[in-house]
Amino acid sequence: MGVGAAIAGTAIAAPAPKGNPAHGQQLFARCAVCHKVGPNPTGSIGPALNGVVGRMAGGEAGYRYSPAIKASGIKWDEASIDKLLQGPSKLVPGTKMVFPGMAAPQDRADIIAYLKQYGADGSRK
Repeated sequence: MGVGAAIAGTAIAAPAPKGNPAHGQQLFARCAVCHKVGPNPTGSIGPALNGVVGRMAGGEAGYRYSPAIKASGIKWDEASIDKLLQGPSKLVPGTKMVFPGMAAPQDRADIIAYLKQYGADGSRK
């Protein structure tokens, strides 16, 4: 079997698009119904997302996570957040996060770029 035949059966993932944080901020309005970022992110249904990139799933103090998220062992990096944004229940069956998912890879990359701007204290990096 030649190299071409071996490669033909292998799916090659496209590189993730470069995120645009300004557009991500606009898109985050959908997320802001349940999540907050920035100084004093209180009063939301979901956990605050300050410093979420690099944090363990279920790691925001004071938020009551579903057992599924707490047991997931996920560390929120760009790839895992991208998968979550495609459909939370696909990534973590049993999560209480109700979101139908976001199909466009560029939109997901933009939201991730926006979130990456925030440190754990809510300040912009």
